[in-house]
Amino acid sequence: MRWGQGLRLVMTNIREVLASNLKKFRRARGWSQAVLAEKTGASCQYIGMLETKGKFPSSEMIQNLASALSIDPTELFNKEIDPVTSMKNVQKAVLGDIGEAVNRTIADFFAEKIRKLDEEPGEND
Repeated sequence: MRWGQGLRLVMTNIREVLASNLKKFRRARGWSQAVLAEKTGASCQYIGMLETKGKFPSSEMIQNLASALSIDPTELFNKEIDPVTSMKNVQKAVLGDIGEAVNRTIADFFAEKIRKLDEEPGEND
């Protein structure tokens, strides 16, 4: 193998993984290339070139793609990825955060009510 040839092979594999994952995540959301392009500020042609390995995105575009798809940027480069599972993981995390916030709010509410009851004069005082 000549010097630099390995780098080309690695880049080809990265492009393949990115192209495949980008298409999988986009399709998992039911989006066309045009919808993803609009959400990232890119052209539809550019999204098509990413998905066919014709272009490789800048780090800024990788972040834009990940943000639009609501995923971590590293997920675009995972070799074997199931977008449905990834989406479920995002939903679980969000629901977990909401549950914790609700629990804190309810606990704070009752703690405040108990504090007020303790401050009121009563029959036992």
